[in-house]
Amino acid sequence: MTSEAPPPAGSLRKRRRPGEAVIGGLLFIAAALSILTTVGIVFELGKEALLFFRSEEASLAEFLSSTQWQPAILDFGIWPLVLATLTTSVTAMVVALPVGLATAIYLSEYATPRVRGTIKPVLEILAGIPTVVYGYFALTFMTPLLRSILGVSVVEIFNTASAGIVVGILIIPLVSSMSEDALHAVPMSLREASYAVGATRLETSLRVVLPGALSGITAAFVVSISRAIGETMVVAIAAGAGPKNFTFGEDSLLGYILNPFVAGETMTGHIVRISGGDLSYNSIDYNSIFAIGLALFVITLTLNVLSRRFVARFREVYE
Repeated sequence: MTSEAPPPAGSLRKRRRPGEAVIGGLLFIAAALSILTTVGIVFELGKEALLFFRSEEASLAEFLSSTQWQPAILDFGIWPLVLATLTTSVTAMVVALPVGLATAIYLSEYATPRVRGTIKPVLEILAGIPTVVYGYFALTFMTPLLRSILGVSVVEIFNTASAGIVVGILIIPLVSSMSEDALHAVPMSLREASYAVGATRLETSLRVVLPGALSGITAAFVVSISRAIGETMVVAIAAGAGPKNFTFGEDSLLGYILNPFVAGETMTGHIVRISGGDLSYNSIDYNSIFAIGLALFVITLTLNVLSRRFVARFREVYE
C-alpha cells in the first residue's frame, strides 16, 4: 500500500470556498451600506441647509453671529440653542464621567466575578430604558427634588439642570462599559509589577492601570459627550420650550451660562418641537431644522476627529 507524498511547500495554494466568497461579499455590502448611509445623511442635511442659507430671510453670517432665535420674526441666530445644549451636556458630563469612570475602576480592579456579574446586568438595564421614561423621571422626580433642596424661587419647573443630570444618569452605562473594557485590556503584568514594588491596589489602579488605558477612556468620554449632545427626549420634556435669547456684552449672557436652573431649549429639543407642528414643506422654518441638524453634525464630527487624533497619539499597544 502506497501513500501519496505531500505536495511541495511552494505549490500550496489557498483554495477559496464558495461559502467564504458569499460571506465576504455580504460583509462588504454591509460595510458599504454603512458608508452610503452616512453619505446620504450628509447629502440631505447639506442640501436642505443650503436652501435655508440661500433664502432671503436667513444667511450663514446671521446664523453664526446672532444671539436671537425667533423664527416668527425671521431671527435665526443659533447661539441660544447651542448654549442650552452645552449647558445640559456639561451638566451631564459632570454627573456621568466621574461616576462612570469610578464604576469602571471598581468593576475592573475591585469587584469579584459574582459582584461584577450582578452589577453589569443592572447597568445594561439602565441603558435599555426608553429615553422618554428618563424625560418624565427628570420632570416628575429630579425637578421637584431640586426645587425642594434649592428653593422654588431658584429652580424653575422646566430647567436644564434636571435634564442634564438625568442625561448624565442615562449615559453612565455607556461610560462605565467602554471604560471598563479599556481598563480590562491593560495587561496583568503591569499590575503585578506595580504590586511587586509595594504599591497598593488604589495606587496601582490610579497610577498604572488608568494611564495605561487613557486612550480607550478618552474614546469612551468623547462617545458619551456626543451621546449627551444628541439626546432628544429628555431635554424636550424637562428642559423647556422656547430658546432663551440674550445679548453679548450684557449680564444676561453670564446669567444664562452660570444658571442651569432656568428653562432653555436645546438644538435637539427645538427640532422635536418644530417638526411636531404644522410646517409647510420648503418653508423657512422647515429648512431651519436641517441647518440646526447640520450644526449638530459638525459639532459631533469635530469631537470625534479630535478624539481620534488624541487616541492615535497616546494609544498604548500591548502584546
